[in-house]
Amino acid sequence: MTFRSSSMSAARVLCVALFALAASFTSAQRSNNVPAGIGVSRDLGLADAAKEININVHLQLPDRAAFDRAVDALYDPASPTFHQWMTNADLRKFAPSEAQREMVRQELRANGLTILSTDPLGFIIRAHGTIASVERAFNTEIHQFEYNGSTYRANVRDARLNGEAGNYVSTVAGIESHTVHPMYKQAVNLATGKPFPSIPLSKTANTFPAVSTTDCLSAPETFMLMGSSMLPMATYTGTVYGANNLICDYLPSQLEDALGLLDVYSAGYRGAGQTIVLMEGYGYPSMESDANTFYKLAGLPLLTPKNFSIIYPEGKPPANAAELTGWNIEIALDLDSSHSVAPGANILLVATNGQDDQDFQYSISYVTEYGLGNSISNSYEDDDPDLLIGPLEQTSWDDVLEVATAKGISVNFSAGDGGDSGLGTPVGAAGVPAVEPHAVAVGGTSILNDVYNPGKTITTAWGDTVTILEGFGAIEDPPAVIGLIGGGGGGESIFWPKPSWQTSLPGKNRQTPDVSALSDPYTGFPIVTTSNGQQFLEFGWGGTSLGCPIFSAFWAIANEKAGSPLGQAAPLIAALPYGAIQDVLPATDSTPFNASGSITDSSGTTSYSASALFGPALYGNIKFTSTVWEADSADYYDFGFGIDSSLVVKKGWDNATGWGTPYGLTFIEAVTSAAKKK
Repeated sequence: MTFRSSSMSAARVLCVALFALAASFTSAQRSNNVPAGIGVSRDLGLADAAKEININVHLQLPDRAAFDRAVDALYDPASPTFHQWMTNADLRKFAPSEAQREMVRQELRANGLTILSTDPLGFIIRAHGTIASVERAFNTEIHQFEYNGSTYRANVRDARLNGEAGNYVSTVAGIESHTVHPMYKQAVNLATGKPFPSIPLSKTANTFPAVSTTDCLSAPETFMLMGSSMLPMATYTGTVYGANNLICDYLPSQLEDALGLLDVYSAGYRGAGQTIVLMEGYGYPSMESDANTFYKLAGLPLLTPKNFSIIYPEGKPPANAAELTGWNIEIALDLDSSHSVAPGANILLVATNGQDDQDFQYSISYVTEYGLGNSISNSYEDDDPDLLIGPLEQTSWDDVLEVATAKGISVNFSAGDGGDSGLGTPVGAAGVPAVEPHAVAVGGTSILNDVYNPGKTITTAWGDTVTILEGFGAIEDPPAVIGLIGGGGGGESIFWPKPSWQTSLPGKNRQTPDVSALSDPYTGFPIVTTSNGQQFLEFGWGGTSLGCPIFSAFWAIANEKAGSPLGQAAPLIAALPYGAIQDVLPATDSTPFNASGSITDSSGTTSYSASALFGPALYGNIKFTSTVWEADSADYYDFGFGIDSSLVVKKGWDNATGWGTPYGLTFIEAVTSAAKKK
């Protein structure tokens, strides 16, 4: 099984340019580590030479091919080393010599850089200095670039450490600057653009208030809409979303039921003996008390020093950094959801002191080297697309993740919240780091109640698509297609060739996602946060920031059942027989219950089928679930589920939901069985 080889977010009109650059980039990446994406970015000139940065210098392994083969063999059931995970001692055998490491350190120091650390394996040297010192050390020039409204830093000449020491450097994280951001989204009232009201916990009892429901859909109704004059007038009929003024959310007990976890718990598996690692930015002071307040409402075990700890590999950040950047929301969502799925597992929260790639890479390496957990949840994605992130960052990410893979750790990442990000097929939006060969990319689903079979649910791809039927009391004639407002990310890498466990999939390169889990904020999840010293219960949270900790908690339970680490999840799941993981299929065509209608104006009456109401937003998705949403008395919407831009759900693997979503004991038993040596 070969994970790696030596060898998104833009307007659709750039597709041809992106592919042309990608082609030249792939063929040149061995000898040139300049990001190809600078060719479609605006050069803002030299970066500030005095700016101080950290870099992670990844050392060249003496026999990289042997290391790759050894890691691959760990995932080959026919290999004598199958699932015999490497120890730190095993890994050190592949490391460069101390003399070579010291030569690299001396060259870095000679150019004005300070050595912060060398990792225990001898694979990475971490250094600090100015951009000017980095430019001198690596004989390059670093510029700032702007692309699609965001800025990033990149080298414009091939970066290579000076002298003989350059022979011992594989790649570097931090010369390029790419900021990671949480992948959470909150449902809003489309009429006001505001989230559902939060509830001060001082006004609630010790249980969740009865303001939410999992019955997100209700039976079809007919709505007759009239503006201020007789014409136009409209009539729409369809299943209704958000009836009775209740918020569509899954409380922890309801989530357990929807994911088939009650049978898992009955079998005795709740994550005992496992540690879920939550990789976060900064941390925030009230995160433990917020989480415990949530767990009290849910009747879940509380966090104590026995099952919860926080570490700061880079030192403690400023106390308000998380609130200023939104990481407090991410942390609350990760804590609340992961513990709801695996309440018996320990939780380790790892807080960085920054938001750059190199900060998170360092923290993952820290967890890996010290063996702190076997399921690592990363609910974030680089804010720059696959194209802009060059060989230095792409390769440094996978170097970190391959070591984790060698130690039997699954490092799971959110696959994104913007569908194909406007690129369409076959490009899609392969986000970094989810697209790395040794990462597990977690996409999104929606879980809807089946209106016609009470007690049953329908799982579809997360893709919320909207058409305005009436806005501010004025009928839209014709209906105004807004399109996708949120959906799971997926697509094909322009950098990484397809790993061997994806040979049956379409395309030439690494495909995402691998798996999926509940992410739709309109079938969302509540959290508890603190604002101005007061705790609030907030509703309607989602994004693949929800899907990733849900999957990571599932994987911790699977590790418990197996009795030993299962390793990286993606190749194991790809090898499962059909039905072992719940395949997310196209929505059942519910016509005539999908929203449809007609508009009568001075030209006559025009009928609109369910498909016509979404028009070009369908991208060939012929099966979906659509509803009428009466946001208020003057605002009506056609709200569609399962239309994830050009990403299309189909039987088996697809670029909207991967191989599917874990469900119950069937999934747990299947992956543990697949991990047994043949």
